[in-house]
Parts: sequence; structure tokens; C-alpha cells
Amino acid sequence: MKEIYNKWLLVSDIDGTLNTKSMKLPENNKIAVNEFVNNGGNFTLCSGRNLQSLSIHYKKLGIDTPAIFLNGAGIYDFKNNKMIFQNFISPQGEKIILDVLKKHKLAQLTVFTADKILLTTRKCVYGLVISKIDKLDYKLCKKISDLPRGVWGKVSFFGTRGLINNLKEVFSNEENSKHFECFKTSPFTLEVVSKGVNKGAAVLKLAELLNIEESNTAAIGDYYNDVEMLRRVAHPVCCGQAPDDIKEISEYVACHCNDGAVADFIDYIQTNYIK
Repeated sequence: MKEIYNKWLLVSDIDGTLNTKSMKLPENNKIAVNEFVNNGGNFTLCSGRNLQSLSIHYKKLGIDTPAIFLNGAGIYDFKNNKMIFQNFISPQGEKIILDVLKKHKLAQLTVFTADKILLTTRKCVYGLVISKIDKLDYKLCKKISDLPRGVWGKVSFFGTRGLINNLKEVFSNEENSKHFECFKTSPFTLEVVSKGVNKGAAVLKLAELLNIEESNTAAIGDYYNDVEMLRRVAHPVCCGQAPDDIKEISEYVACHCNDGAVADFIDYIQTNYIK
């Protein structure tokens, strides 16, 4: 049986997918993941979180397949403690982001490195809340110029709906789209990463590294930052509470995340494609 299972890669988002809306791990999800892995399957997580944050949830599952962090900006092998893929924001990209920030005085900027959250003194409530919830390491930079360079995996802008929509247009224009990918992770947050970075590309890169055929890749997500992942894997699945247009690109709609959507996802793949 392991010869069959080890040909498969299953990937899950964390927030609102693996975990409930109240950030708890349903027991049936943990049991299903353990059974899949014990049968020889490859299961991992793909998240917008940095490594320190992602590892909290990764270690609860007892898995060892490399994980995707910062929405695809990197792939990390926790088993051997090494980075196996990385595509961070370029120096030119950093300059463009800072220029945009100067023009939009009400925008809050949080910079995510592989292992730290960088906050500016511009009332960076969003980044501070994220840091406090999971007790993550962060650095408060008194000036924008104090931000370390060359380590930006992704950045997140926080603001009003109108401001976030405006910023999305800015980063999606003809010139800036040469350097960035951007997507809303909520009505009030916009994430920006290097060109070519997305969860979907990272999942297929991981499959390549594991010598797994694209036809044997499957993923589950719940929101718009999961779209590329769902579009590019062979078997896309979404949670029951996902927006209707996310459901339209999924071949199966699992139950609500509060009821164990990942367990439902694994059962669906096993029943229809493995067993």
C-alpha cells in the first residue's frame, strides 16, 4: 500500500482550513493526516505564515514532508533544517514598495522574513496582533530606513477597504506587475510577493523535488490566496465556507473547517483516487 500512497502529495492551507475559525485543530483532521502519512503518503502545509509561525502547526501533525511558507516564497525542510527553495523580494522590489508606502500615508506595512516579523512605527497594529497571537519574534523599526534589506519574503499592507483596493490596483499596474504578485487575504489586507511566487507554483515545485507526478497532487484551501494553488494542482478541494467562486474552481467541496475539512479532503482523495 505504501508504494501507492508515496506517489501522492496532499497540501493544506492552515487558517480556516486545517484549523477551525477559532484556530483549533480538529481531532479528526489530526487522525486523518496521521493515517495518511503512516500509509506512506506525503502531506504538508502551505501557508502565508513565516517559518516560526508555521512550525507551531506543522509539529502538531507529526509530518516530515517539506512545508511551503510565506505563500510560496520559500520551501523549508524541517526534517533536515534547511531551505530547499527561495524566491524573496528583490532590492528593486523593496524600493518600489517603500515608494508606494510614502505615497499612501495611512497604509500599515508589515514585512515578513523567513523567521521574523518586521514592524514599523506607523501604528502597525496588524503585524503586532499577528506577533502576539502566536508569540512570534518581531522587530520594531523606528524608521522605515531601519528595515533590514534582502530578507523580505513577503509584505502585507493593512488599511481600509478603499485603501486596500487602491493598493491592489497600484501593484497590479503594467509596470509593477513585472516585479510582483499581489492578492487580498481579507478585505483589509493586501499581500505582496516577488513575481512568480504563489502557492500553486510552490506546490508543483515541491512535487518536482519529491519526484511526484502533477497528476497525483491535491490541495485544499478556503480563500482567494489559495486560488493559484487550487488552479494548478490536479485535484483542487475547498472548505464548505469558501466563497462561491472558490467552490467553482474546486472539484470537491469539503465540509466547513470547523467540522474537519482536511479529514473530509483526505477521505475524498483516498476513496476516489488511491484505494
